[in-house]
Amino acid sequence: MLKSKQPRKQRLERMNAPLHQRQKFLRAPLNEEEREKYSKRNARVVKGDVVRVVRGDHADTEGKVQNVDLKKGVVTIDGVTLKKADGSETAKPIHPSNVVITKLNLKDELRKDLLER
Repeated sequence: MLKSKQPRKQRLERMNAPLHQRQKFLRAPLNEEEREKYSKRNARVVKGDVVRVVRGDHADTEGKVQNVDLKKGVVTIDGVTLKKADGSETAKPIHPSNVVITKLNLKDELRKDLLER
């Protein structure tokens, strides 16, 4: 996918990538139990998955994924919020590489079949 060694060109390729390639950027590692169960190391983060934040200010916070933004490449999680200057709280976007999936949302039959292959 990436052909250049130059960081500026790599960033440009990621920002200009089409949506079907951006889905691959939204993968997160699975925890040990899920790895053994499905024999997979990582999976795409989907709304409804339960994840644990492993990096940043909200490390060790566990919650359900509220939203997955494909264009920005971030996810929002229940319980991970930012306090604004006026006192209100808003959801903090987190990069998928900074979370670990602890429980998969298997309501989608296609996803279930992909994981059990």
